[in-house]
Amino acid sequence: MTEMDSAMILAGVVAGAAPIVLAAIGETITEKSGLINLSLDGSILLSAMAAFVVSYKTQSLAAGFAAGAMTGAAVAAIIAVFSIYLKLSQVAVGFVLALMTRDLAYFLGNPYSRIHGPQVTPLPVPYLSDIPFIGPVLFQHNITVYGSLLAIGLSGWYVYHTSYGLKLRSVGENPVASYARGIHPHGVQMIHAIIGGLLVGLAGAVFSLSAKPGWGRPQGAEGTGWIALALVIFGGWNPVKAAAGAYLFALLQVMGIYFQGWFPSIPAQVFQTAPFPLMIFILVLMYASQQESVRILAQNRPWLKSILRFFSAAAPTALGKSFHQQ
Repeated sequence: MTEMDSAMILAGVVAGAAPIVLAAIGETITEKSGLINLSLDGSILLSAMAAFVVSYKTQSLAAGFAAGAMTGAAVAAIIAVFSIYLKLSQVAVGFVLALMTRDLAYFLGNPYSRIHGPQVTPLPVPYLSDIPFIGPVLFQHNITVYGSLLAIGLSGWYVYHTSYGLKLRSVGENPVASYARGIHPHGVQMIHAIIGGLLVGLAGAVFSLSAKPGWGRPQGAEGTGWIALALVIFGGWNPVKAAAGAYLFALLQVMGIYFQGWFPSIPAQVFQTAPFPLMIFILVLMYASQQESVRILAQNRPWLKSILRFFSAAAPTALGKSFHQQ
């Protein structure tokens, strides 16, 4: 494989992972507050449909992205209200909304299926795009890809290096103690559910306006929400690690295409489905890293200890639990 081939593969990974990165970061932020948004898959589809329809009607990409973001935020706000104020099961409400928004997206978007509409065009960064190898990989994309890269840094900084991020983590770990210190857990959860929903909505908009322009069934965005949910766990509820998992998943998908050409005797379906069992295997490793017996086994095995340390993660203590504010 030549250097040019490697650059093309990595560039494809960076571009293809953009919507997954946004969705994984958005859900990580939401879950950091103690809420679970299981509606991601349907929310992404509905946002993708709304973004395409609005951009097609208005001939404005900005309006399309705004519509996608607001759609994702609205779905997340519904879950937050039902979970925070009505004390209903976050899992049940999210799962029902996932199915409802998916069907709603296909129903409302049916008249616009397979219609050509506005789409984001490449925007190479001057000078940086000419850097050998790095230029094609990072600086010859469109604004949505640059936005996903920026979101990684901003989310890591916000969660771990700001006072607002500290409040977010505090509420997710111990809302009772946070409330005793003057923090309002319900407000923090509501705000970050909407922020996470905005990013999920943008992920849907990226699908229909950039990654796979247009709207139709089957839509390439379907299934992305479930992958994003798995990546939150893979990343140990760290937005930067979750984004890294998104790039790993995209790399597995891109390499599957190349493997089909390199090994024509193997059915193509094997390479198409390979990323999914690999993600499940990684989640099993994360579960194993929490077991005391495995930790003891790794004491005298530095290589195993390093692997377990990398995959070790714990969910926010209050994740999925309703807080009864007095």
